[in-house]
Amino acid sequence: MPDISSSLDRIQPALGPTCRHRLSVTSGPTERILVLAPPAIGSKVPDGSSQSGGLGTGRCPQNSSRPRATLSDAPRVRHAPHRGAMSSSGEQPPGPAVLLHGDLDLAIHAARGLPNMDFLSTLLRRLCICPPSGSGGSRPIRSDDDGTTPHHHRHHRHRRKPPQPHGHRLLPTSDPYAAVVVPGPPDTTLARTHVVRNSESPEWSATLLLPLAHETSGLVFQVRDADPFGSDLIGVAALPAAAILAASDKPIGPVWLPLLRPDGRGQPKPDSAILISARFIPAAMTATWRSAGGVPAYFPPRRGCEVKLYQDAHVAASELEGVPGVFEPGRCWEDMCMAVLGAQHLVYVVGWSVYTQVKLLREALSPEMLEKAAEAKALGGVAVEDMILGDLLKYKSQEGVRVCLLVWDDKTSHDNFFLKTKGVMQTHDEETKKFFKHSSVICMLSPRYPSSKLSMVKQKETTLSATCPAAQVVGTLYTHHQKCLIVDTPASETTRRVTAFLGGLDLCAGRYDTPSHRLFRGLGTVFHGDVYNPTFGAALDARGPRQPWHDMHCRVDGPAAYDVLRNFEQRWRRAAKLHAVFGKAAHWKEDALLQLERIPWILSPSSAGGDDGERLRVLPEHDPERWHAQVFRSVDSGSVKGFPRPWETEAMRQRQLWCDKNIAVEQSIHAAYVGAIRAAERFVYVENQYFIGSSYAWPSYPHPGAANLVPMEIALKVAGKISAGEPFAAYVVIPMWPEGNPASAPAQEILFWQSQTMEMMYRVIAREIDGKGLKGKHPQDYLNFYCLGNRELQDEVAAGDGHREWPRDEADSTSPEALARRQRRFMVYVHSKGMIVDDEYVIVGSANINQRSLAGSRDTEIAVGAYQPHHATGGRPRGKVYGYRMSLWEEHLGKEAVRRHAKELERPESPACVEVVNRIARRNWERYSDEGKIAALQGHLMRYPVQVGDDGAVAPLPGHETFPDVGGRVLGSTNNLPDYLTM
Repeated sequence: MPDISSSLDRIQPALGPTCRHRLSVTSGPTERILVLAPPAIGSKVPDGSSQSGGLGTGRCPQNSSRPRATLSDAPRVRHAPHRGAMSSSGEQPPGPAVLLHGDLDLAIHAARGLPNMDFLSTLLRRLCICPPSGSGGSRPIRSDDDGTTPHHHRHHRHRRKPPQPHGHRLLPTSDPYAAVVVPGPPDTTLARTHVVRNSESPEWSATLLLPLAHETSGLVFQVRDADPFGSDLIGVAALPAAAILAASDKPIGPVWLPLLRPDGRGQPKPDSAILISARFIPAAMTATWRSAGGVPAYFPPRRGCEVKLYQDAHVAASELEGVPGVFEPGRCWEDMCMAVLGAQHLVYVVGWSVYTQVKLLREALSPEMLEKAAEAKALGGVAVEDMILGDLLKYKSQEGVRVCLLVWDDKTSHDNFFLKTKGVMQTHDEETKKFFKHSSVICMLSPRYPSSKLSMVKQKETTLSATCPAAQVVGTLYTHHQKCLIVDTPASETTRRVTAFLGGLDLCAGRYDTPSHRLFRGLGTVFHGDVYNPTFGAALDARGPRQPWHDMHCRVDGPAAYDVLRNFEQRWRRAAKLHAVFGKAAHWKEDALLQLERIPWILSPSSAGGDDGERLRVLPEHDPERWHAQVFRSVDSGSVKGFPRPWETEAMRQRQLWCDKNIAVEQSIHAAYVGAIRAAERFVYVENQYFIGSSYAWPSYPHPGAANLVPMEIALKVAGKISAGEPFAAYVVIPMWPEGNPASAPAQEILFWQSQTMEMMYRVIAREIDGKGLKGKHPQDYLNFYCLGNRELQDEVAAGDGHREWPRDEADSTSPEALARRQRRFMVYVHSKGMIVDDEYVIVGSANINQRSLAGSRDTEIAVGAYQPHHATGGRPRGKVYGYRMSLWEEHLGKEAVRRHAKELERPESPACVEVVNRIARRNWERYSDEGKIAALQGHLMRYPVQVGDDGAVAPLPGHETFPDVGGRVLGSTNNLPDYLTM
């Protein structure tokens, strides 16, 4: 995720068989059950349309005749109000709150009997502002295949596309859409259908697979009238939790649910209702990588792949041992440099930031790299080891290789005659563009513009506005956050294939580091010109300390690499189209991409018999080292070209896309995390830059803004294992504080969200421990949060390593940088975005665990989930995922600890392993926070400085309410910034 805290701080001053029953909610304290007289499958339902036995497969009803119902003799039941308050949605499902944990396979077919919400505005518009034309009424908006209007692309007018659904042609009326809401407070919106223009009987035919992990009395369906300035609530219908749980055996519907007015005074019209179908799939039965090879996503699971996992940008020889014979730590930036040097046809780079001055090679080279460097010296006369990234890409372009860069365009950065600014995020985007201006490298800056289909309010939330500072903040800080390198590599002596690198590492300043995470060593050599520490800002100088950087990255070969390529092509074409829209001559850039099917010696899906063809596979089915991999994304139709329009419901369903009003959204990274956690049997290990989510259940500040389920799913998994009496552990590694000044308002708000997330999880676990009567057990026996840090001794510095001693003239200074130099300590910034489950499955990508990264309509993200089938058969896996986890723990815990406690660390779910890790983490924190004695740490892992009570309450460690040296409250605090920016 981009450096939100420091950036904001800079700009702050400025369904199955038809069910025979339905539940009908009536006003008053009682509930009555209405039984429908069910028509035969395939016959006409009372409204005249044919009824289908499947979920969301029949045509939606047209007219508004009500189905016949009879009162059953079910007893009256009085229910307590849910959470003691009325939801702002205006309707509460009857019944007690229960846990809905699983997936709801939901179809929202249609609504009927809706009122005309636009009557007054239409009358005023016709009488006073804009008299009607001869045609009368508005016309449907036609759009191209990625959700933009033909006004933007006149050269596509000849392409006939199905129009946006439209009702009345002569009489403007409501523009309805439906929303699925978990009632609160706070109300949490799970999904929204597309908008049907001018209709009082809209047909949506929308199918949704909603992941649920909510304690609630049921779900509420809101029908709203879309408006350029927001929306008006037309009516609400309730579906009780008991009915949802029962739908796991008997699917619901199609059934009409009566719509009630928001104020509870009956229905908007006598026959107002919404037609839905639903089937509930408990969490234990949902599709996961273990049960189905993957999760529902735009890109399906791919077989026969090869995956190489990296930790940090570089691992020097003998720095880590890894697991001999199983996993050898790789050299990420060196491998990327070697792949670029070996490319013969294409080098595609996509990044949040790409800095041309960064050096990929800084320390002793591997034999393979030495050989490749010697080859480049002999053929081209260039010294690769001395090249900066920009010169390397120019060199390959001059060889005839197609080099394309797609870099996020920070709209606050400028480099022209009148204005020169580095921008909010300081990503060097303008410098990068200028560097390649007169070269054959094609560099395109891609702003994070939203889809043109958003309402004016949403547009303001996501684009720049010269008159609204808050809108300017939002438009600036939602970013393209993917980090990928795509090259062609040898497949055989006569053919080539596509290889992709992706993960958390941007090719920019401050990212180069090794597992030793040096603070002061190497400042004049390895890190010369790249001493990066945004906590100190302008006060930082070459004396350090630098901010160490820990990350996760990977290389993918095989069919999944072509999915990464397709993502690049979709984003490139969208960016080229946006440049054309805003008057920039970039039509030629859309044609810059190579057509692989026209190059016969490069393997492509068309030449290999499909996206998962045998020829694309790197390893055969019988090879025990083969991988199955799946590419996931968080992205919307404003960022890629090729998504279907939201009202093309069948195409949306086939591609596993969500509809958020009139934009198509992919949320498969969120689905991948949820599915992997649900499939976990022994442990989950998470490393992430942020850990914020499940905000609807926060203990003291419930909020709808960060509704992703990842934290709640982990807590529920732990609670479920406690209930079953099975060992399980969850380990979460995060930065000590968000990048930048921890005392700044944005950082404090992020820390507050994070502490709320922690406490929510611990309270869920504590309740289960108490419910099972487990005396002597504590929530931290199962779930723990950690951070990384380092403390360097003076005598650790080797002669000639470029170290500069702490200046004596700072002996009395109390500035944060002086204190950090005096104490010789600083955190290791965790920028990883990955998770390991049971030593069998791994997710690595660019997405943080927060709403910005997982919503799909905010930051643009990519990730890959992978496993080795031969090592995912239960028992004790000993494949490369296991080796990767052990190598990470060797870096964090130290070589000595891994050797001494090898038996315990091979069983992360065991209480013995939890105790070993926590003991090392506690001791490291004590050494790190000691103000008197400077002592080296054992590895880098430290306990996160919070104290957890038996009831799950979270408080700062006594005496450590603020972070050492730099200040800032550990638990954070709220402020006046818009909440959705830091979630």
